[in-house]
Amino acid sequence: MKKVYMDYNATTPVHPEALRAMESAPFGNPSSLHWAGRESAYAIDQAREEVADLLEVQPREVIFTSGGSEAINLAIRGLFETARQKGKNHILTTAVEHEASLETCRYLEKQGARVTYLPVNSEGEINLNELESAITEQTCLINVMWVNNETGNIFPIEKIGEIAKRHGVLFHSDAVQAVGRISVKPKQANIPLISLSGHKLYGPKGVGALYVQHGIKMERLIHGGGQERYRRAGTENVSHIIGLGKACKIAKEEMEKEAERLRELRDRLYRGLMEQIPEIHLNTHFENAAPSTLNVSILYVQGESLLLNLDAQGIAVSSGSACSSGRLEPSHVLQAMGRNYEEAHSALRFSLGRNTTSEDVDYVLEVLPKVVERLRSMSAVYQA
Repeated sequence: MKKVYMDYNATTPVHPEALRAMESAPFGNPSSLHWAGRESAYAIDQAREEVADLLEVQPREVIFTSGGSEAINLAIRGLFETARQKGKNHILTTAVEHEASLETCRYLEKQGARVTYLPVNSEGEINLNELESAITEQTCLINVMWVNNETGNIFPIEKIGEIAKRHGVLFHSDAVQAVGRISVKPKQANIPLISLSGHKLYGPKGVGALYVQHGIKMERLIHGGGQERYRRAGTENVSHIIGLGKACKIAKEEMEKEAERLRELRDRLYRGLMEQIPEIHLNTHFENAAPSTLNVSILYVQGESLLLNLDAQGIAVSSGSACSSGRLEPSHVLQAMGRNYEEAHSALRFSLGRNTTSEDVDYVLEVLPKVVERLRSMSAVYQA
């Protein structure tokens, strides 16, 4: 059976060069003063420079974490705890954030935070005037993702950064789906904090990073030793950090050319679906979206049924966020965009990556229309 993987937003395979770098990682504890420790410390320093080089920031501003979720938690909770000591407790975020952000905000609401969840329009866009009007003297943080993990839609990060800077409010962006896929330069965009994850850009799982602009004070989540400039205690995961660094170095070299290739494949996939399948709605804002993501609602068919039937034919896609795939509720992102229950429940997310080929697109266009036709033939609603 042919296998086609189009779920790169969920995770990516480790790049062979990153894997080779990880296999040669030194074993010493980076905090040890002897030669074995120094070898590991030097390897981490190199990886930190590679991550910083991709983001065009200073290496000392990069904090390694166990992944994107920890980085997001560290940013939101760490800043809130520091700001609360100064009498500020208001957080501005959006209704379409990843659960790592939303659940952290909900937790902080129980700790006394006041959180404003900004709505989006049918295109997944926020109203910048509404965002600015929601800022108060108690606002301590604006938290808006760079690229939405379900739709691929890109937020106006630089404009939000200007608003945040003008009002003296810190700004954190979940850039997990952006780093390695589009240009992410936090200093240029006036963003003092961004989160990223290794396994979204062909690095290993279990490692991520938080960029924190030099001079920003924040509480840490994990207490213990003085690792990561006292931001994150615990012996560093040397091999995974090396893998993340190598993945960032590769992304810097290949990202622009790869983005154009994936955009062409994605657009061809969309055109083919529109030509062959009636009653299909686009959820991705093509004019302002990451080049590798396509989210569509195929009406009168449940997304879960489509996933199972496609999987039986060797095609791996998603109905939304991998972190929410075990739930029966439709996507909170699509519902926030005004999609009704049926439209949100019939969504498929195709996310393409470095191993995606034209033949893969052809295979999906051969299989999916037949699957939809068969499932719709059993739908009383569609027949009516």
